[in-house]
Amino acid sequence: MPVTYPRIVACGDSALSIELSDGIDEDVNARVVALAADLAERPIDAILETVPTYRSLLVLYDPAVRRAQALKPELEARLRAATPGRRAGRRFVVPVVYGGEVGLDLDELADMKGLSTDELVAIHADAEYRVYMIGFAPGFAYLGGLPEILHTPRLATPRQRVEAGAIGIGGRQASINSVPGPSGWRYIGRTPLRLFDPSRSEPFLLRAGDRVRFRPIGPDEAAELDAASAAGLTGAEPEPA
Repeated sequence: MPVTYPRIVACGDSALSIELSDGIDEDVNARVVALAADLAERPIDAILETVPTYRSLLVLYDPAVRRAQALKPELEARLRAATPGRRAGRRFVVPVVYGGEVGLDLDELADMKGLSTDELVAIHADAEYRVYMIGFAPGFAYLGGLPEILHTPRLATPRQRVEAGAIGIGGRQASINSVPGPSGWRYIGRTPLRLFDPSRSEPFLLRAGDRVRFRPIGPDEAAELDAASAAGLTGAEPEPA
């Protein structure tokens, strides 16, 4: 039987997934973000948390307060009423040191694409990216909007450790690492910004629906921003609307 969307499916006995599609699409993701915002602004008593993804919204709830069958009609009504674009995502400029020890795939990737490293950096930094979701690790940002010429399969053998702040490419997605860890993405630079800092009032710097542009910087500015991050400063504020 073909799957029809939207649909609401159970994830265990205390979560529901509101699925809008089976692919990556900005309009679909905008509806997901709009629904998450609506549930945050007008809470339903049983709902504990929501998690936006590329094409669905995970809703965690307390079954002792309300059962799934009682929640579904209200969630369906909220989805119909949620208006994408009513609350625009924030815009951030993310400084990046391209190449170096963290951006160890930059030269090879440029060779693969028949570009100079400067040309590759210019293409990567000229695009605007959408934060589709935060996941995999705390604060890890999955980004859409990678120019097609930079689409590249992940590595066949993942590296065992990639540092926080690494700027990655995997398939047709871009990313910003939030914590050190293993990864099969290809990395072309790093940002001094800390995407995840549990000591901040908002531990995650980015959230689904935000927009990101990358700004190439040199080692001197990177050192200044590294010091600011170490001191607990975000190093980035959203641009004015």
